[in-house]
Amino acid sequence: MSIQEDIRNAGVVGAGGAGFPAHVKAAARVDCVIANGAECEPLIHKDLELMLNKPRQIVEGLKLLMDATGAAKGIIGLKRKNETAIQALSEALDDDRIRLHLLGDFYPSGDEYILVYDSTGRLIPPQGIPLDVGIVVNNVETLYNIRRAVDGVPVTEKFVTVAGAVKEPSTAIVPIGTTYRDALEMAGGPIPKAYGLFTGGIMMGSLEFDLDAPITKTCAGLIVLPEDHTLVQRMSQTESNMHRIGKSACDQCSYCTELCPRYILGYDVQPHKVMRSLGFTKTGEELWNQFAWLCCSCGLCTLYACPENLFPKEACDRSKESMKAANQRWEGVTRVSPHPMQEGRRTPLKQLMKKLGIMGFERPSRFRGRSVVPKRVRIPLHQHVGVAATPVVRTGERVEEGMLIADVPEGKLGAAIHSSIAGVVREIGDVVVIERE
Repeated sequence: MSIQEDIRNAGVVGAGGAGFPAHVKAAARVDCVIANGAECEPLIHKDLELMLNKPRQIVEGLKLLMDATGAAKGIIGLKRKNETAIQALSEALDDDRIRLHLLGDFYPSGDEYILVYDSTGRLIPPQGIPLDVGIVVNNVETLYNIRRAVDGVPVTEKFVTVAGAVKEPSTAIVPIGTTYRDALEMAGGPIPKAYGLFTGGIMMGSLEFDLDAPITKTCAGLIVLPEDHTLVQRMSQTESNMHRIGKSACDQCSYCTELCPRYILGYDVQPHKVMRSLGFTKTGEELWNQFAWLCCSCGLCTLYACPENLFPKEACDRSKESMKAANQRWEGVTRVSPHPMQEGRRTPLKQLMKKLGIMGFERPSRFRGRSVVPKRVRIPLHQHVGVAATPVVRTGERVEEGMLIADVPEGKLGAAIHSSIAGVVREIGDVVVIERE
């Protein structure tokens, strides 16, 4: 059996948030593989704890992917400030094909376009992917899962940080399908009685209030903030209200564009022009939508750059959806050259956290291993790029941990799903509910 088959059978997907099926990348032919350990979302430290506690498995996973893709070079990108992780990985390195690349403490240093440029000097073409410049990028947890996949261990658990306004900020390995409620208990529970929950991060995640929602293969962490915190109040607004405010208040200062990470890297992303689409007819909208297509939705324009607290990122999301619905093609500038002020316009993470009003929540997230033992899990059938997996079990059937419970038809993009606990299947719908006996 090939490594690509091992990865597919194990249901490995991008663990950094994208959820792209890893077996597809393993089938590529490239000259370089990059392990992404940048972890730039404020308050989330799951990759740091993974690199500290599982460095050898990460390195071995990287070597396996290099061998599968024919890559002659391997790079592990992580922040210079994480000295303990640097030491742990350095001690685990036993292959002179692999080197560490140390990054500054900027947001979003983990964006693929930025990481590839910083570590190799290569610029991914507009609308392109790292493969276009001979590179495959995977999150460090994905590589950890690839290492386990070759031993026949499927993806049934997730490294997750629970932080913010909780009693004991923690990072743990939790079964896929664990509810937010159970994960919060692992961190001692929330401090405020009323709170919002950012899943996957404050910047690129989503604000949730449903504590019965499940941890997926792509969830990096849960951040608790008091309900009256500015971030919870702002992101609780409806999309229509966000656009209405932008339409009436944007004065075209262009700060959102001048500080956009993709723009200063040379890509034609101009959120201030996208804001014009909120107040124009369909003809004008089609023109201004073009400047949103290469946006990576990092949220910096909305939560940091805009002096009026408007929502340029959400306007860009809307424009991209409009273009897709209308089958409109991107026709922007294809020549890419970093802005002369690129280095000077990067956003320091601490400065971002001060603007967000979360510096008081920055505390170590102690690693607790496999400390969460849920009585029931809710495993989504669609937690990856591609089509939803199709159940291969029935209600009332007893399953073991690691057993295949859903798969994707041959020839379709997607990932296999496995039971994360031993128990009985109680429900099958968009999620498979399994209860311990």
